[in-house]
Amino acid sequence: QVRLVESGGGLVQAGGSLKLSCVRSGGTFSAYAMAWFRQGPGKEREFVAAINWSGSTTYYGDSVKGRFTISRDGARMPVYLHMNSLKPEDTATYFCAAGAVAGPTTKYDYWGRGTQVTVSS
Repeated sequence: QVRLVESGGGLVQAGGSLKLSCVRSGGTFSAYAMAWFRQGPGKEREFVAAINWSGSTTYYGDSVKGRFTISRDGARMPVYLHMNSLKPEDTATYFCAAGAVAGPTTKYDYWGRGTQVTVSS
């Protein structure tokens, strides 16, 4: 049983920064592709970023390119999401996900419960 736990969310002013963390426990594989998604109030879930199992390849959603960075230390956990130049429209619950292949549209098998990020104007 794979369990993902996010942390690092909070309230920040526009233009500020936050760093989210995702730790994994359980599972039979030594490494997973990891991703961050978000869902704002009244919005559909949106892909934010993904990273392959080794950390050598990353993917970003158009709305966060140049502002957010996903990282990991090789195959190790935790996985981080560094968020800079935050905007009110970044307000959402951020979810960590794990799967076999990284990418914006690939299937992720495991999900955390989310951490809330609120950006005030």
